[in-house]
Amino acid sequence: MRVIVTRPARDAQRWVMDLSALGLDAVALPLIHIGPAHDTTDLARAWRHLADYIGLMFVSGNAVDYFFKEKMPLAGDLIDFIPLKTRAWAPGPGTADALIQRGVAPQQIDMPPREAGQFDSEALWHVVAPQVHSGDQVLIVRGGDSASVAAGSAGLGRDWLAQRLAEQGAVVDFVVAYQRLAPDLGAHESSLAQTAAADGSVWLFSSSEAIANLTASLPSQSWGGARALVTHPRIAQAARSAGFGVVQESMPLFSDVVASLQRMAQVTQ
Repeated sequence: MRVIVTRPARDAQRWVMDLSALGLDAVALPLIHIGPAHDTTDLARAWRHLADYIGLMFVSGNAVDYFFKEKMPLAGDLIDFIPLKTRAWAPGPGTADALIQRGVAPQQIDMPPREAGQFDSEALWHVVAPQVHSGDQVLIVRGGDSASVAAGSAGLGRDWLAQRLAEQGAVVDFVVAYQRLAPDLGAHESSLAQTAAADGSVWLFSSSEAIANLTASLPSQSWGGARALVTHPRIAQAARSAGFGVVQESMPLFSDVVASLQRMAQVTQ
């Protein structure tokens, strides 16, 4: 049973290496391309006003990486670290680990417990809600694409969190730290995807956007014979809407994904 890892290239390669080390047949097929924001003016402004925020919510490890890249041009300023009074909010352990790698103290990071069954904005809100008071300012560091930025869309989870913050009287700002783009699938990638649609491979999805990019790239492909393993109910709904014949859900931690893949392999046998 082959596993198709659809995360952005850097993350996909790490997952392929880790899955392969466990004896799983894994191959990377990145369905989201990550790149720097076209205009970093807002990023630079955000760094200069970090002390205004009681919380910085990073939507992903990529948000962390591209946000902190902007710190380098500001090295001459007095901004070196996130102010101690400002909390760093992470929806899951991958984002928290990225913050720690960038020098943020673990005790300054808020995230759902590592044993939590779900890592998303809803789970994070249960942790950070007691910190938020009327008039507080919160910055959500996210990715974007040309369509979502033009429409002012922040994504389902981020919109939901922004609504909860607003209901509590907080002022929410967004800053785009990186761009998410659909990949340009070449002949090899298209052939791999078409084969994996019917050969018993398991598509590993951690984003609804990856599913949308896949179906847009291969609009005539039927997915009725394809199997998907997804890490959130919203992604499961997207996979079913795309026509995937089998959709299984897993908690998002690597160990949970591996256990789910092993169960799917046993069913195949």
